[in-house]
Amino acid sequence: MSTVKMTLNGSAMRAEVEPRTSLADFLREQLNLTATHLACEHGVCGACTVLSNGEPVRGCLTLAIACEGADIRTFEGLRDDRVMRALVRSFHENHGLQCGFCTPAMLVTARDLILRGKATTDHEIRLGISGNLCRCTGYTSIVDSVRKAAETVAAPQDHGPGRAGGGH
Repeated sequence: MSTVKMTLNGSAMRAEVEPRTSLADFLREQLNLTATHLACEHGVCGACTVLSNGEPVRGCLTLAIACEGADIRTFEGLRDDRVMRALVRSFHENHGLQCGFCTPAMLVTARDLILRGKATTDHEIRLGISGNLCRCTGYTSIVDSVRKAAETVAAPQDHGPGRAGGGH
């Protein structure tokens, strides 16, 4: 066993892991963070996508021990994120999911696209999510959901009368 220290979903943590344990297995089996899914275990399907130091990574290809000092965010750790909330709402309203297996990783990937300004056209979105496989939707509803969430995030926030600016 080896000790790994990291920040996980905003909290510092320390854990004992086998050196060969993938980040995805560590998250699911030791920490019960089950939104990180495993499917191909070869980095092809994208179901295990999480953020490491703000960048999407494949949890099945990343060793947990290699995350020493890293800031890891899973879908569960993005619950209060404004962009993630817009995406979840949009996926619900625009039927961007069916079985839900790919959804957590698809949402993590889509959030990254929106934050990098790479979700302005359907073509950009399709390229951006091309590493996340979905066997149910045919992607049209997913692309629509991501585009509409990006539009929502980019729209000026309506703070209501007396709330915009400096303390009316």
